[in-house]
Amino acid sequence: MKVDAKELTGQPSPDRVGVSFLHESAELHVTGTATYTDDIPELHGTLHAALGLSQKAHARLLKVDLDAVRRAPGVIAVLTANDIPAENNCGPIIHDDPILADGTVYYVGQPVFAVVAASHDLARRAARLGQIDYEELPAILTPQQAKQAQAGVLPPMQLTQGNARQALLSAPHRLQGTFECNGQEQFYLEGQISYAVPKEHGAVHVWCSTQHPSEMQQLIAHALGVGAHKVLVECRRMGGGFGGKESQSALYACLSSICAVQLQRPVKLRLDRDDDFMITGKRHGFYYEYDIGYDDQGRLLGARLDMTANAGYSADLSGPVATRAICHFDNAYYLSDVQMSALCGRTNTQSNTAFRGFGGPQGALMMEVALDAIARRLGKDPLDVRRLNFYGKHERNVTPYDQVVQDNIIHELVDELEASSDYRERRRQIRAFNAASPVLKKGLALTPVKFGISFNVPAFNQAGALVHVYRDGTVLVNHGGTEMGQGLNTKVAQVVAHELGLNLDQVRVTATDTSKIANTSATAASTGTDLNGKAAQDAASQIRQRLVGVAAQVFQVAEHEVRLGQGQVYVADQTLPFFELVERAYQARVQLWSDGFYATPGLHWDSKSMKGHPFYYFSYGAAVAEVIIDTLTGESRLLRADVLHDVGRSINPALDIGQVEGAFIQGMGWLTSEELVWNAQGKLSTHAPSTYKIPAISDCPTDFRVRLFDNRNSVDSIHRSKAVGEPPLLLPFSVFNAIRDAIASVADYRLEPQLHAPATPEAILRAVTGLRQGQ
Repeated sequence: MKVDAKELTGQPSPDRVGVSFLHESAELHVTGTATYTDDIPELHGTLHAALGLSQKAHARLLKVDLDAVRRAPGVIAVLTANDIPAENNCGPIIHDDPILADGTVYYVGQPVFAVVAASHDLARRAARLGQIDYEELPAILTPQQAKQAQAGVLPPMQLTQGNARQALLSAPHRLQGTFECNGQEQFYLEGQISYAVPKEHGAVHVWCSTQHPSEMQQLIAHALGVGAHKVLVECRRMGGGFGGKESQSALYACLSSICAVQLQRPVKLRLDRDDDFMITGKRHGFYYEYDIGYDDQGRLLGARLDMTANAGYSADLSGPVATRAICHFDNAYYLSDVQMSALCGRTNTQSNTAFRGFGGPQGALMMEVALDAIARRLGKDPLDVRRLNFYGKHERNVTPYDQVVQDNIIHELVDELEASSDYRERRRQIRAFNAASPVLKKGLALTPVKFGISFNVPAFNQAGALVHVYRDGTVLVNHGGTEMGQGLNTKVAQVVAHELGLNLDQVRVTATDTSKIANTSATAASTGTDLNGKAAQDAASQIRQRLVGVAAQVFQVAEHEVRLGQGQVYVADQTLPFFELVERAYQARVQLWSDGFYATPGLHWDSKSMKGHPFYYFSYGAAVAEVIIDTLTGESRLLRADVLHDVGRSINPALDIGQVEGAFIQGMGWLTSEELVWNAQGKLSTHAPSTYKIPAISDCPTDFRVRLFDNRNSVDSIHRSKAVGEPPLLLPFSVFNAIRDAIASVADYRLEPQLHAPATPEAILRAVTGLRQGQ
């Protein structure tokens, strides 16, 4: 890493960022000693709650008989909607999401009542004893049905750029059709859980597995009818979140708090895995109707896209998700004339929510599928069609939502990946293999990604932090982000150690706590390190400046002659241990703690016109996937994946590569094996690991090549790094398109496979059969 001269004079040592330090909890993870919410020692008198669930997709509650529940062994209390002290709502934006059903149920699995008992097992057993009489009502179960009924949880949204109608009418060729992608279960290893302990004067302390402690604080306060200052929400770590604990941890946080305050005893609410599947929302499934115009070379001339997202029964975060989908339809390609609309379709299923990528994958997937189809129609290599449509450097560089793409590196990145993956030669070899292989067929695809980084809502792009330096020279940090395994706390610790010139073991990051950092944003939208890293840097920088001032007085030199590094203070040929400088500062009554704050600059967004500058910067990447399918069984296997991803100047390369690898496999699962199925009565059939297939180690490619692109963020992000959480989830589009490529070989690449996502063996077999019948 190149070191600027200014970093050597009164500035922090540069050797704590850009280094692959071990995850701060790695040893705890592998030894099983990391403390998750369910591992917190239970206080004396702790009770356990469980939920009674609706068995109908849409119905009025005629009678709810809970006498048998109350008589069950160990039961202390049974609560319904009437027992909620104040607001019966846990919706993050619109108040349309009841904590407990009140008069009507809207999906199979909706909580109707809560049971509090002496143990977890007794509570669960009692919850099954409720007798409910229903009057069934008509149910909408698919986004297509929602579109037909124009049933939405929000008004439809639309974005228009140029004149799509005229562009389509004048285009030499048009690609028209429909497409579907399914949803996806977050499948975090640690399920939803909250542990609430009542405090004096009606206050409550809640340990919650959540990505958004401040939102939990507000919703608990509203449900209890108290001020936010009476609610403390704490989260040391989560066993995964992936968006599923951004808003949907609220129901459990609110209910455990209500029970604890009413009974004046600690209450833990931990979901069984099956109940977790049945109650919680997933990634939104999408239904698309598209019309795309292009010329003889494959250049995009105009597009009309109508998307219907399966929102579920309430709004939750569907509005921002649909906005993201619209803003990512372009992916890495210039669109001069486009009209996009999105309906957040109301269905009688779980209320769908945030999931890694937050609508971006659903928007960009449609574009990548369409470009492959255009290439096949024209008899061209899909990569050549993609290159023709890439955003330009200084022209053809304005997005449909009016943001100028100023940091475009997609050309260089794809050039490097094409060469390193030997893309052209492998495509030739695969064509030859398929010509000689009647049963097994191979496919190859290269897909890029351009992903905008920032929250859709500008106000969310802010963060705070506290940094304390103790007299022995050790440092304690608290920030508003949450650790869910991604290494956020490790990176923040590196930033603070870098700023103060310390060794990493001198810095400790503590649990996220609403009594320390107020009004925090969710740890989502890939902004965790960007926001909290900058806030922590700001706090540490203030302390460093004070300490440098003290050192300058001690050594009688100018401040620019003082350097901090390796736990030492350097002035010319003199050194002083950091802790001694801290002690001198303390004796001189110099403040040794500071708060920090950061707000992402330059963001603005008009939600009505869907125009503005919603993203601080873009992250880029590309992947090449080679697959093989069995045309007799529909089975597929990823043989090799080459990934090149842009994280700017990486703060911790090992963590970033791990994030890229994990996102790739998780995205591959969404597109190939993770199929959500509801039966005709609206019950989720795939509600357990036995019926829902996430990728296993055997599904990973034996040849998996992941590299970070050598790049420096063009904007002033934290140490010029880039976000890594969500963007690489779009890289396995290459796997899906490679499967489509393999299927297309059955008809000598002349016909387009009818394949929706996920590409399960059954779906692949149907697509292969369809092509053979069409020959």
